[in-house]
Order: sequence, then structure tokens, then C-alpha cells
Amino acid sequence: MKQSRVNGTAVATVRPVRRRFGRLVAAGVTLLLLAGVVSGCATKPPASDTEAVVEFERRNDPIEPLNRYVFEVNRFFDFMLLKPVAVVYRSITPDRVQNGVRNFLNNLRSPIILANDLLQGDLGRARITTARFITNTIVGVGGIYDFASHIGYPRHDEDFGQTLATWGVSEGPYLVLPLLGPRPPRDLIGLAVDQAFDPLTYVLPANDAEEVGYGLLAADVIDSRARGIEALDEIEASSIDLYATIRNLYRQRRAAAIENRDDAPADMTHAPQ
Repeated sequence: MKQSRVNGTAVATVRPVRRRFGRLVAAGVTLLLLAGVVSGCATKPPASDTEAVVEFERRNDPIEPLNRYVFEVNRFFDFMLLKPVAVVYRSITPDRVQNGVRNFLNNLRSPIILANDLLQGDLGRARITTARFITNTIVGVGGIYDFASHIGYPRHDEDFGQTLATWGVSEGPYLVLPLLGPRPPRDLIGLAVDQAFDPLTYVLPANDAEEVGYGLLAADVIDSRARGIEALDEIEASSIDLYATIRNLYRQRRAAAIENRDDAPADMTHAPQ
């Protein structure tokens, strides 16, 4: 809060709220409530049909018809815009520049990763994250070069969705959201809370933080999509039911990330399926 003067009278003015964070929180809470209502109203197979009950619980996808519709809308968006932009980006951008962009974006996530390392009580990983951020920011020219990996500090990723999982919070029903792709309630709330750990949310003025945030998000999405072109094309070519395949891969990847395993499937989050 700060003070300004109007006709000689001091008037308190409140600094604008970080709209990017507020919107994500509002969307997350709304969708969480919606998902809870929908999940509660979903029709479960009769207990006598054991196989159907097992399959229903395995999918945990009570609004599958709607999810499939959104999935196809996202595929159309990807086909018409995101993939072509990613192809052009990869074709005109040298590999060294692409790697610099990815390293820079990864380095900016370090405060978020560190916060979640600490919330999970993993002091060893927190130490590595801190060492990486300091090393790459100073020696790596703001994170453009991943010097830390070459001196024994490998990168790992953490988010608040993973933190909630380590605290015993269940994933919730499977959700596919426009543009965001797979985002079950736990991970959607995690995405919103992670914005609170981002220093840019507070360092920059509200409008600048929002604009910079969207710019960084666009760079992240385009770069990630460019890196996953062949992998996603292969999955599309080999899958009988692409929706079910992506759903399974998403859950496998999240489970591996939560357990800090290295066998996670490729990240398809930024190919908005």
C-alpha cells in the first residue's frame, strides 16, 4: 500500500493485485468445485460388475465425454497454430539458441522448485537447486548456459502439485482443459499456487508481471512443443485411442515425478492434448 495526495489530502491506494495469479487461483478453485460436483454425480457401475468397477476406478474420468471433446478442440488448436509455429521456430532457430532459451526458462523456475523442495522436506534437493540457481545465474550468464550440470548439480523439477501428492492429497478426477491440456484438480491448484512462489509476481509492477508472464509462457510452450514433435507424432501414429494413451502417459509421468524417478515418459503437457 502506498499514499498519494488528492487536493492536499493523503489518500491510501492499494497496489494492483497480481491478476495473473488471481485468475489462476479463481479458475483452479472453480474447476475443483465443479469437478467435485461432477465426480459426485457420476454413475458408478453396479458392484456386481467387478470388472466394470475396476475399470471405472482406474480411469477416474467421470466426465470423459466432455474431456474427449476438449481434447479434440486442443488437437485442432495444435494442428492449426501451435505445431506450425513450433516447426518454424525449430527450423529457423539454431540448436544452440534453442538450448539457451530452454536453459534460461529452466533457471527462472528455480525459486519455484526450491520452494517445493523445502515444502517436501527434501533439503538435499533444495541444496542442489540453490547451487544450480546461483551457479547458472552468475557463471551461466543469467541461466543461458547450464554450467551447473557439468559440475555435478543435475536439474530436477518440482511443483506444488507434486508437493500436494507427497502430503497425501489425491489427484482427483481426470480433467482436460482448453489450451492447458491434462490438469486434474490437484495439479491445477498446484499450478496456481506456484505463481505465488515466482518472484516475478512481486518484483515487477502488476501489468508488467502479467505481460512478462504471458511472454515467458508462450516461449515455454513453443519450445516444449518443438522438442516434442517427433515423440507426439509417433504416439499419434501408433495409438488406437490417442485420448486414452495421453491420459495414461500423463499419469505415468506425474507418478514418476512425484516419486523422483528418472523413467518418466515425455512431457506432453505443452502439446495441448
